[in-house]
Amino acid sequence: MPPEVQRVQRTGSTTGWVRASRRTATFLAADALAWVGGFIVAAWTRYEQSLTADQAINAAVLGGAAAVLHVGVSAVRRIRAGRQPLGSLEEVRGIAGTTAFTAAIVLVVLLSLDDRPAPASTPVVGGALALLLMLSIRFLYRHQRDRAMRPDARSATPVLLFGLGEAGQGLVRAMLSDPKGRYLPVGALDDDPDKRDLRIAGVRVLGGRHDVADAIRRTGATALIFSVANADATLIRQMREATLQTGAAFKILPPVRDLVDHRITVSDVRDVQISDLLGRRQVVGDLTVDHNGLTGRRILVTGAGGSIGSELCRQIMRANPGELMMLDRDESALHSLQMSLTGRALLDGPELILADLRDDEGIRRIMRERRPEIVFHAAALKHLTLLERHPGEAVKTNVWGTLSVLDACRDVARFVNISTDKAADPISVLGYSKRITEMLTAHAAATYPGTFLSVRFGNVLSSRGSVVTAFQRQIEAGQPVTVTHPDVTRYLMTVQEAVHLVLQAASIGRDGEALVLDMGEPVRIDDLARRMIAQATRPVPIVYTGLRPGEKLHEDLLGHGESDHRPLHPLISHVTVPVLDPLEVSGLDPFDEPEKIVEQLARLCGSLPSTVSRHRAGIPLAR
Repeated sequence: MPPEVQRVQRTGSTTGWVRASRRTATFLAADALAWVGGFIVAAWTRYEQSLTADQAINAAVLGGAAAVLHVGVSAVRRIRAGRQPLGSLEEVRGIAGTTAFTAAIVLVVLLSLDDRPAPASTPVVGGALALLLMLSIRFLYRHQRDRAMRPDARSATPVLLFGLGEAGQGLVRAMLSDPKGRYLPVGALDDDPDKRDLRIAGVRVLGGRHDVADAIRRTGATALIFSVANADATLIRQMREATLQTGAAFKILPPVRDLVDHRITVSDVRDVQISDLLGRRQVVGDLTVDHNGLTGRRILVTGAGGSIGSELCRQIMRANPGELMMLDRDESALHSLQMSLTGRALLDGPELILADLRDDEGIRRIMRERRPEIVFHAAALKHLTLLERHPGEAVKTNVWGTLSVLDACRDVARFVNISTDKAADPISVLGYSKRITEMLTAHAAATYPGTFLSVRFGNVLSSRGSVVTAFQRQIEAGQPVTVTHPDVTRYLMTVQEAVHLVLQAASIGRDGEALVLDMGEPVRIDDLARRMIAQATRPVPIVYTGLRPGEKLHEDLLGHGESDHRPLHPLISHVTVPVLDPLEVSGLDPFDEPEKIVEQLARLCGSLPSTVSRHRAGIPLAR
């Protein structure tokens, strides 16, 4: 370390020590004066305001002796119990105990003397007065320090908070402890009648959800922060509309389930997202993941740079794996992933693996050299319409790529294949290919010693290429929002829910199964589009384009003949998947005519030829 840096550090350390020493000396002097003053006042009241000079001196000397004794008792208490923050409740208890003990000793000594220098009531009354003075001094110091930590009212945005539960109170204290903070809380709203007129750190509850306009007018707030933990979307939409009508901005504190790994901070406040407004029940908070199954294990994620893969890596990192290997063919995606995980992206670590599933020998070599114990297979081509035009690509990546990974992973302890709800009664190339991966995984489960299973879920909100991302880009560009059909519905999940399910599957899934999450009611895409348009700064029309080949009006979570069996968790169905011999997919020709490839894929899935012909003709199949 350079000498000048060391000099600066020594100077800063010395300055801090000097400042702390001065503060300690100031409080010691104040405590001594409190004891002396308390004893003099106690004697003065005992003699009915006719205190002689000798009596005053005796009381002052006795108070000084009590102050010295107080310092000694405090030193012993600090050695045994440690030091408490100034002005805290813990310090109040400590000072009260020390004062009571000191006063008791002085009282015992006085009672043992025949010629008492002061009345016996002096330690009792004087000790109480001294305690009151000491606490007052500390509270004054704490009040001044807290005010100094508040954000500058000239630069910070005055905000209202809706919701003063644990999350809201934590946010208030976080705001008021940052002198350079962006927000200054000037009031709060809460529907709980027991919180009416309550003050938290000086922030008063001014009403409930119907008092938004009045509270904003009274306080001059220019933004409202919604801080109700795990609120339903209806309330979020109602509060957002009421806030925007006043001209104030609307912000939101994410659900507590998203903040479990750190304390609430001001940086957690964000703009409202479409997932907040959807009106669907999120179940990720009801799923508990046993990280013990991941801790210390060698784990590999394929497709690590994608939306699901990258979130998998983030959540797996929290479980402290022995080694996390992240495989993808997209070098830019790996670059972004490393940056999000470590804050650096030098691409020089062994945890990043650049490889393609289509390279059968390369995948085998990686598995032999790195020897993962758990594999999450998230790599796939996923765009339904594009795969309809290029079914051979689905064969090469989704089918043969998965087969290569399965064959190379025959010695792993656990393998989790990421599937989709489109694999239930499939009518699209994407659905066919993912259904085949489920069946190939079931074959591996029956052949290899480890546990091989699949997990099936719906569309992931805000993933790359998702409907939400497409709508956002159309709105930003001022283009019409394109919806296939007014009545089309889809099961939607947040990426956190999807990954939580994958990790849950790794924990409770059994050989050869496909696990399906109860995702509640499907969402009308038309409603989703209209809610996103409502957030736009200008009107945006909706254009209905019609269902495309391979698309269903309504998706299914369970296929024909699959029962809703939930033996281990009330929100997760366990589906038995038929076995498909890998030899049967080896005969696929990805360079054949698209129609023939689709028919071959459908035949492998067990789909009827009539279904295939209707799918290719673009006739929608309603559920």
